[in-house]
Amino acid sequence: MLQIGAYLCLACLLLLKVNDVSSETVQGSILLNKGVFDKVVKKYKAVLVKIDETYPYGDKQDTYKSVVESTLSQIDLLCAEVQVADYGEKENADIAEKYGVKKDDFPVYKLFVEGKDEPVTYQGNTKSSDDIVKFLIRESGLWLGLPSCLEDFDKLVAEFHKAPKDKKSDILAKAEELTNTYTTEKDKKSAEVYVKTLKKLVETPDFVDTEIKRVEKLKDGKVSDKKKEQLNDRLNILTSFQMRLRDEL
Repeated sequence: MLQIGAYLCLACLLLLKVNDVSSETVQGSILLNKGVFDKVVKKYKAVLVKIDETYPYGDKQDTYKSVVESTLSQIDLLCAEVQVADYGEKENADIAEKYGVKKDDFPVYKLFVEGKDEPVTYQGNTKSSDDIVKFLIRESGLWLGLPSCLEDFDKLVAEFHKAPKDKKSDILAKAEELTNTYTTEKDKKSAEVYVKTLKKLVETPDFVDTEIKRVEKLKDGKVSDKKKEQLNDRLNILTSFQMRLRDEL
């Protein structure tokens, strides 16, 4: 009887653990089901829905977490997951079927944009958060920035990238003027990083790539928590540069 009791206790603990996992969501994202799907999607200008297996994990889920982090500053965009069960009552299988998503294709990203009847399907690499973010910017028309990034400066970086060589100094001057419009200490420091990076790019076109490597190396070394936070902020801005300089969004 004691053995049976022990097994029952273990089974209960495992059941509780499974329930805990099923209730977990990525911070900044929500779980959707049939009952709330349409209600939620209609509330935002853009909703990125990842249709996936239950309890997603691994590189592709880490990519999703990174994408969600990139959207936190954009109040008009929501990230959501639909987790499709292939057992029992096959919860959310009807949503996957409605949008033509098969189990072998998981995860599939669908972007619902206000004013469009059908969602736009992401066709790229599901392990590349940069590519997914570019897709979001291109299809939604909304600005997305990592923590410590500034929307006005990100627009200037894109303008700088497209400008002919003899016009880049004009954009740099515009960036220096823009720095004076920020009032908080954090934003001012971010603006300074943007300006310094733009200046370096005038002299050294591949500065961003080499600087990212340098900052990552410093961050992985023995530094204080405060210094690590500062390096993370710098790395976010450099990553924003990298994304806008490499390709057209």
